[in-house]
Amino acid sequence: MNVTRGFHTASTLANGSILVAGGYNTANLKSAELYDPLTGSWTHTGSMSVARRYHTASTLANGLVLVAGGFSGSSWYSSAELYNLSAGTWATTGSMHVARDYHKASTLTDGLVLVTGGSSSSSSYSDSTELYNTSTGNWTYTGSMSVARRSHTASTLANGLVLVTGGYNSGGYVYSAELYNPSTGNWTTTGSMSVARQYHTASILANGSVLITGGQGNSGYLTSAELYNPSTGYWTSTGSMSVARARHTASTLTNGLVLVAGGMSNTSVYLNSAELYNPSTGTWTTTANMSTARSVHAASTLANGKVLVIGGQSNSSNCLNSAEFY
Repeated sequence: MNVTRGFHTASTLANGSILVAGGYNTANLKSAELYDPLTGSWTHTGSMSVARRYHTASTLANGLVLVAGGFSGSSWYSSAELYNLSAGTWATTGSMHVARDYHKASTLTDGLVLVTGGSSSSSSYSDSTELYNTSTGNWTYTGSMSVARRSHTASTLANGLVLVTGGYNSGGYVYSAELYNPSTGNWTTTGSMSVARQYHTASILANGSVLITGGQGNSGYLTSAELYNPSTGYWTSTGSMSVARARHTASTLTNGLVLVAGGMSNTSVYLNSAELYNPSTGTWTTTANMSTARSVHAASTLANGKVLVIGGQSNSSNCLNSAEFY
């Protein structure tokens, strides 16, 4: 990339290019750039109106990218903006009702975007959720979660429900999971994970189940993984990773395997290792290492099946501009 960054977002656009927005190096960033898979090169594009990290980015059905919330300096943001690939520019859109970072954004089957949880200060945790309407550019409150949480996961299931898992709040690490029903706007609790965790990943497998990997919990950084069955609402443990990791990425490959890459195994060890989960056997195998250890990076699966890993931090003070393919 042209700019070193961690805590950024990476969004796949309709033409196959990747939009990277915001993040942090020695300061919070409002710059954005585009990766062209045909040339393998990065180009600057329009900058956001504000610098932000810990935000979300969602590619909409109309091709625009919605960036919402985040943090910069000492400010938590409720603002949102839209990136237009054709013009290469950003335009502000309606602001959320609640300022938040470390929240999650999920695109629903009807095209609305559901934002869940997050923090609006260094000591506050939100159970609130809201919906962005792409037709009006406005946000509306919807049902609140049963538990306030940040740094959780949110996955849109094949049945259209959204599964939220884990996270962190004033009570500590969270075990619980709950389901959002877009038809009713309500949340219902579902089975709890066996391990409380934040900074974990959630991947939807070909059979519809959800694989949760790693994260940070009461016993430190985690190797454990578990599977959620949407048909039963229950969790089962599956094979553990060879390395404990949090703030890693997880990418579902075209062959059905899940690639986990990088992250941290404690507060000072940054990882270049990667491993593959096989849903058929429930086991992990190590695969080639990345050339660079990285955490708080981004990963995008390209149309040709390759996984592009972008930026991140290689230690607590060094952000990266490098990218590599798996």
